[in-house]
Amino acid sequence: MAQDTENFRDSIGTINEDGKRAWIFPKKPSGKFYQYRKYVSYILLIFLVAAPFVKINGNQFLMFNVLERRFNIFGFPFWPQDFHLFVVSMIIGVIFIALFTVAFGRIFCGWMCPQTIFLEMVFRRIEFWIDGDRGAQIKLERQEWNADKIKKRVLKWIIFFIISFLIANVFLAYLIGSDRLIEYVTDGPSQHISTMISLLIFTAVFYFIFAWFREQVCIIACPYGRMQGVLLDNKSIVVAYDHKRGESENGRKKWRKNEDREALGNGDCIDCFQCVNVCPTGIDIRNGTQLECVNCTACIDECDSIMEKVDLPKGLIRYASEDEIVKKEKFKFTPRLKGYSAILVILTGVLIGMLFLRNDLEANIFRLPGQLYEHKEGNIISNVYTYKLLNKTNEDINDVHFELLSHKGTIKLVRHEDFAVYAQKLAEGTLFIEINNSAVKTDKEKLKIGVYSGDELIETTTTAFLAPRSYK
Repeated sequence: MAQDTENFRDSIGTINEDGKRAWIFPKKPSGKFYQYRKYVSYILLIFLVAAPFVKINGNQFLMFNVLERRFNIFGFPFWPQDFHLFVVSMIIGVIFIALFTVAFGRIFCGWMCPQTIFLEMVFRRIEFWIDGDRGAQIKLERQEWNADKIKKRVLKWIIFFIISFLIANVFLAYLIGSDRLIEYVTDGPSQHISTMISLLIFTAVFYFIFAWFREQVCIIACPYGRMQGVLLDNKSIVVAYDHKRGESENGRKKWRKNEDREALGNGDCIDCFQCVNVCPTGIDIRNGTQLECVNCTACIDECDSIMEKVDLPKGLIRYASEDEIVKKEKFKFTPRLKGYSAILVILTGVLIGMLFLRNDLEANIFRLPGQLYEHKEGNIISNVYTYKLLNKTNEDINDVHFELLSHKGTIKLVRHEDFAVYAQKLAEGTLFIEINNSAVKTDKEKLKIGVYSGDELIETTTTAFLAPRSYK
């Protein structure tokens, strides 16, 4: 049913008719789903803050040290040599989010995204505490800069800055490691000027995001909203307005006491605009699924409370698919979901297998660049190499030495013969491989070398051995 007085918007909800930023003053949410979101947020906030300070087998639970190329994921250390494992992990994450989006829409954004958690459950709640609810915030915004407004603004900005500084410290712990961060804090900022400057830059970025940019991150910066257009279909469960029930034959209408809305052909929506006022991205959910919607459920709680007050059934706005609203079809595990699930299970199995097969010691032996071979007495051919041994464990590997497995010959280290590779450290050096010419069949022989810890073979690797063509 067409309504002459209603027009669909043709721009995002945070832009006004002049093309300028339309500041959002959402109403303070309340209700069943909001309580659930608070519990989930408390758990995730504790996790986000504690994760870089928790250790498993001496490894930081989560660490993303890009500068030193060291990563810890759930206590498992990853090095540049494990980049393939990291890539598979990221692909699994993307597939999981895609599967979840196809099934349940943008629920990740409203319930688990750190941006939403910090904005809605920390910064906005502080704002509600200082500035008041929606009406008081709008009034304060229009108010002249008197003593009351200055006091509230300065207090809010200081608290926002302090929280941003704390978040920046936690973020830095993810990047450089919690032990190093604690060491820097103990030493004092004067001993680590460059780190302090980086920390202040991070603080300014977080302050900008949570104090000003806010929902624009979800609408403009984050690509996830655009992905909805590709991933969602009519069977996806999203926060949806039941337009069949809400509009009926003659559309929505303001509430009149003792009025028979059903006889007049009006829907259950009383056009109170409370679902719009409570929305943190400023949209009207009655216009359907939109890229700004983060499935935060604030409109569900607000609409349910209004329906309860006017003695109408709840659920006018609820978690539902378009097919459920139009065709009354319940959620089904579609072939598309089965396909995503199958890919996710296969990739997860591959990752688990690769983790179990990953060696504790990564060995690489390379010929020294620019060097050919040396012809020694007794028809001995010598090549010079550099070796790199990476210990991925938390224990030292002692009595390390090399042995030729594919040919008869000797391996001589420039340093002492047996050495140790310390926990989570890289050992490197130079060695010579000497082989009699009678054992060399080609001018570029492939050698297999064993790395031993005492008498135990812990790793094998291969390298090339050059010899004169005359020895083919």
